[in-house]
Amino acid sequence: MGKVYSDIAVSLDGFAAGVNQREEKPLGEIDENWLHGWMFETPDENRAEIDAIVDSGATIMGRNMFGPVRGEWDRDWRGWWGPNPPYHGPVFVLTHFGHDPIEMEGGTTFHFVTDGIESAMEQARDAAGDRDISIAGGASTLNQYLAAGLLDELRLHVTPCILGAGERVLDGVPAQQLELVSVRPASRVTHLTYRAARP
Repeated sequence: MGKVYSDIAVSLDGFAAGVNQREEKPLGEIDENWLHGWMFETPDENRAEIDAIVDSGATIMGRNMFGPVRGEWDRDWRGWWGPNPPYHGPVFVLTHFGHDPIEMEGGTTFHFVTDGIESAMEQARDAAGDRDISIAGGASTLNQYLAAGLLDELRLHVTPCILGAGERVLDGVPAQQLELVSVRPASRVTHLTYRAARP
């Protein structure tokens, strides 16, 4: 069985997105390069970390990460990533509103899970086989899995910015000790990997 990991870019004050997220500004009222510029402007320097983000047999994400549609599905939304998303495998989207699976180019299929994080994990394990499972985010989804003791490895990509408010990583997560596995500084980000305690 593979490990369950999460990669997420965060500001120095722990936010993975700013306030007022919407379709025109998926990460809220911030300059998106503050959090993700290292992926797009210095990709060669961060190639190992970028490749590792989607090196999984299945992915789990929250509905807010999938798109801006709230409530019932009242439009044909297929994700932020265009016709060929980077996941190239099954993606399980946590939602309160059912939706038929959406098949995309490159092998990505979005499945919509309405019965909680444990159900999404079970479905992801069945789909991934011996490969790893990625908890893609956003912050709320990561926090739920970490709080439930369902995460093996937390990879924080800390960027040199302060957002002041927004979606904070680790909110609502009970006190626990993590084991530092690695630290790698780069010009626009510091990559931190922690091993999480499993019950």
